[in-house]
Amino acid sequence: MTTVSLFQSIEQQRKNLGSALTVVGHHYQAEEVIRHVDIRGDSLELARKVANVHSEYIMFCGVYFMAESAALLAREGQQVHLPEPSAECSMALMSPPDYVEGVLRTLMRGGRKVIPLTYVNSTLAVKAVVGRFDGSVCTSANARTMLEWALNEGDAVLFLPDENLGMNTADVLGIPESERHQVDIRRKGEAVDTAKADKARLLLWPGFCSIHTHFTVAQVQAMRKAHPEAKIVVHPECTPEVVRACDGAGSTSYLIRYAAELPDGETLVIGTEINLVRRLAEQHKGRISILPLTESTCPHMAQTTEERLAAALDALQNSRETGQDSPFLVRVPEDLKAPARAALERMLEVCK
Repeated sequence: MTTVSLFQSIEQQRKNLGSALTVVGHHYQAEEVIRHVDIRGDSLELARKVANVHSEYIMFCGVYFMAESAALLAREGQQVHLPEPSAECSMALMSPPDYVEGVLRTLMRGGRKVIPLTYVNSTLAVKAVVGRFDGSVCTSANARTMLEWALNEGDAVLFLPDENLGMNTADVLGIPESERHQVDIRRKGEAVDTAKADKARLLLWPGFCSIHTHFTVAQVQAMRKAHPEAKIVVHPECTPEVVRACDGAGSTSYLIRYAAELPDGETLVIGTEINLVRRLAEQHKGRISILPLTESTCPHMAQTTEERLAAALDALQNSRETGQDSPFLVRVPEDLKAPARAALERMLEVCK
């Protein structure tokens, strides 16, 4: 099928389903996919907006942990479908739920109350563990607010799985390095150095985003030399060294606002997933110049294509006609619903 006919096919499917369908997509989706969505946003925006969607079906163009969260927040009888069920997140897979629970139990053996705070880039099973231990979820947009909340809820916080976001947020809050400790997660927590952990307020899981760790201080320095007048901003999943070398750091929403508010004629260098950078460059073409710090593509986001979206919509139509579940339907295990939802709802309550 040609690109033109694929576009027309998807738009016809959306028209046929009408108000019964809402297509949502993350900013990192490719242009040929994002042009079909009704709602786009970063993780926090989508968590808020999906909770207020009334359509019978939600087609989520993103990765699996995002669709899981949408399914968790969905209304009774509402279905969430994912065009590519194998689209995972490498960072999310760095924190297996049994390891998270084992580490937490080790950290609390001495009686300390450790509040787990998981980045939204985590599996539903991890969110459930966090919920059972009175913890919550955060996004890059509200990490400061949620870390402050967590610090006030207990004696220490276990921040997972993105160590860079944890360290960058700690820098913003002024938490000294002497009060931070990277946790040894081997053997499901049995390798934790409890003597050092007991002295720390912020306990960091050793995870990272493979996309944002591609950005380096050397790249920032090269851009400063080539474009001395430019502003350089990055996502806080970058290393603290990169963040400190730039003019600003923030969520995808922050990066979008930064570009929109930059005066005409300026040059902006952005360090994040390339699809968003290209989209912003096109959007502001002729007003400002937007350049990538370097091209960094998320292969997991790239798994969702127009072909996969069309196939998922076809399967959804067939499901409506036959009464059989679509293979693209996202299911939430019953035993995970309550604790995972509690973790997510704590975030939504704190960040009203």
